[in-house]
Amino acid sequence: MSDLTLDDTIFQHLKETFSSISDRMEATRRTLRGTDASAVGEPKLIDDVQDFADEWSYGIKHLGKHTHGAVKMIKHIGDTFSDLDLDLAESLKTAKAKKGK
Repeated sequence: MSDLTLDDTIFQHLKETFSSISDRMEATRRTLRGTDASAVGEPKLIDDVQDFADEWSYGIKHLGKHTHGAVKMIKHIGDTFSDLDLDLAESLKTAKAKKGK
């Protein structure tokens, strides 16, 4: 391996954190989608509560998509870094072997 290192656990921790956020966003969205606004009684307030739930559900859905996308990108960055690290280590071996001849 080369001198350039980055602990893989960083990427794993980031993936776990963002996956957890994505899962919690989806759970919250489902909860909001199932909100029974009739419990507040007043018809105008019922409409307002339902509108609020719908708008937040929509926003949370998009936040969840973005966090899911972040997980994919973190995985890609980790994989790319590992590949580059291996390529660098191999090029250093090759350079040392040529220098030794």
